Amino acid sequence: MSVEIEMRARFSQEAHDQLISRLEQDGEDLGRDDKHIYFYVLPDQLLKVTDNITSNTAKITLKANKIGQGTAFPETEIPIDRHDVEAAVGIFNALGFQHTMHDAYNQRRNFRLRGVEIAVKWSEAWGHHAEFEVLLGDEPSATEVESATERIRAVANELAVTLMSEPELAEFTAAFEAAQQVPKPSAPDATGAR
Repeated sequence: MSVEIEMRARFSQEAHDQLISRLEQDGEDLGRDDKHIYFYVLPDQLLKVTDNITSNTAKITLKANKIGQGTAFPETEIPIDRHDVEAAVGIFNALGFQHTMHDAYNQRRNFRLRGVEIAVKWSEAWGHHAEFEVLLGDEPSATEVESATERIRAVANELAVTLMSEPELAEFTAAFEAAQQVPKPSAPDATGAR
């Protein structure tokens, strides 16, 4: 199982635009990567069904960690056909995960700088944000994990991006999950009844 070292940052529209300009100048532009993601927030894991709109692909991903519980995310991915996204979501919902599901559209543009992949994103929940990632092989050593973490921090510093701390990430995701539990008002039907 490969391990993804991932750190995040949230910022304003102005900071987003400055980051894009800097990465266009100094980084490798990997292109747009817009996605619709159905994610299931489990107690110690994150299960996702991703419809990658831009590349016309899809996948199921299991991350053996949650945001705010460390930077190392062991993950398993299974490619699926885009036509199977709805069926995959249906299966996970039928297995009882429906109450943990959230879905989100992500506008995303990917870059690479000094061996760090940077996804500059916008979503309704996160606003403007970025993920800084280094993918390691199976069962990396503590030294490899620390080296990847330091590489991410160095690139973020070079780009003048402040990475979120683990407590900040845990607080943000807990607030998001709590907000998702609040029942949404139902829309009136065609007769005006609720």
